[in-house]
Amino acid sequence: MDDQRFRLKAGLGIMLLGIMSDSHGDVDATARAVTLLEMHGATRFVHCGDICDPYVLDVFAGRDLTFVWGNCDRPTASVRRYIEGLGFPWPVQPVRMEVAGKRIGVYHGHEAGFDLAAREDGLNYILHGHSHEFGRRIVGGCCLINPGALSRARIRTVAVLNVPTGRATFLRIDTGGEVAVAREPGGPPPG
Repeated sequence: MDDQRFRLKAGLGIMLLGIMSDSHGDVDATARAVTLLEMHGATRFVHCGDICDPYVLDVFAGRDLTFVWGNCDRPTASVRRYIEGLGFPWPVQPVRMEVAGKRIGVYHGHEAGFDLAAREDGLNYILHGHSHEFGRRIVGGCCLINPGALSRARIRTVAVLNVPTGRATFLRIDTGGEVAVAREPGGPPPG
């Protein structure tokens, strides 16, 4: 591989987030999603909950992962030991992170306070799942991105977010193809 192209991709990768949600224990779909997101340059991953089986997190071993719990997750003491054994921190919700100078909140979408976070927390982005419907919308100057679902969805999707530009690209995990998202009235063009 050409060293310069690798360095350029690696340099951009830190600003490209691979976003997924609602695995519902489907390890194979999660593995396909991670492979697809890496092919699109993601080097940092966010899982927006409903993991439902700690073995799903094995897919992320050795990768930079931030995740939250969903309404179907049951984070027990044994799950905590397993996750910490993989080297991942236990999520304390709501999760906040900063990437490329942008403030990002990560939710599943069922939590108390989720509806107010876009208006009140000074966030640039909120990443969430729960509805199993991919899309993006602007609320009070905050861009909310739902990558869709890896299970229990007609079309299984993930998203790649270019954090500095706000471009979100939605991808089908079965074909790898892009999925069109309607333009948000008055907002930036979709992915």
